Amino acid sequence: MSSVAEKLQRKSQRAVATKQVRLKLVYLDFWSTLKLAFLISVCAGIVLVVASILIWVLLDALQIFHALDGTLRDILDQPTFAIESSASLVTVAGFAFVVALLNVVVGTALGAIGSILYNFTVRLTGGLLVGFTNQ
Repeated sequence: MSSVAEKLQRKSQRAVATKQVRLKLVYLDFWSTLKLAFLISVCAGIVLVVASILIWVLLDALQIFHALDGTLRDILDQPTFAIESSASLVTVAGFAFVVALLNVVVGTALGAIGSILYNFTVRLTGGLLVGFTNQ
C-alpha cells in the first residue's frame, strides 16, 4: 500500500470517531440579515449589469441586430425600421442599471421580511435543527 493510501485510510478511520453536535437556529438578527441581503442584492445587480452589457456586445459583434433589422423590415414592410436605434448599448445598460437598483431595493426588503417571518415562526415551531461534526 502506498503512503498516500495509508494516510487516507487513517484519515477515514479518524472520521468515524468525530463528535456530532446538534444545534437549533432560534433567532436571526434583523440588522445582520438586512446587511447580508443588501450585499447579495448589490452583487446580483452588478452581475446583471455586466451580463447585459456583455450579451449586447456579443450580439452586436455577431451582427444579430443587423440580421434582425432586415427580417423585421421585411415583415413590417418599413424600410426605415432600425432596432439598433431603440436597443443601443447606452439604452440597454441604462435599463439594466434601473432593474439592478430595483433588485437591490426589493431584495433587501425581502431579506428583512424573511428574517422577521423566520423569527416569528420560530416561536411557533421551535427553530431549525442543524447538525455539525467536529473534525
